[in-house]
Amino acid sequence: MDTKKKILLVEDDEALASVYKSRLNLEGFDTRGVFNGEDALSAAMDFKPDLILLDAMMPKISGFDVLDILRNTPETAKIRVIMLTALSQPKDKERAEALGVNDYLVKSQVVIGDVIERVKFHLGMLAEKPLER
Repeated sequence: MDTKKKILLVEDDEALASVYKSRLNLEGFDTRGVFNGEDALSAAMDFKPDLILLDAMMPKISGFDVLDILRNTPETAKIRVIMLTALSQPKDKERAEALGVNDYLVKSQVVIGDVIERVKFHLGMLAEKPLER
């Protein structure tokens, strides 16, 4: 029985996506990467991830709209979502929280190890919440 946790990585920067995907796989996750919001929505239905790492600024459909649609779709409403974005304004974080995001990380303020820790925390693999920076 394969019990790997499934992560959907939604990131339009292919170089960054590649780094994250390698690290997530190394950590034992089953990771699928997509590069835009449309693909994110179809992958959420097909792949049924345990958690989605979601970029905010993307072509076609923004991360905020993806989050909104996920939360309003019964099949995807319960998937944990961590927004990983360059947007550091409080209003962006508040918007994400209003839409039901589980966590909001600003790319310039975290290193990949921090992101992995938060992923593990939200999947119930860590006893306590990693420190806020």
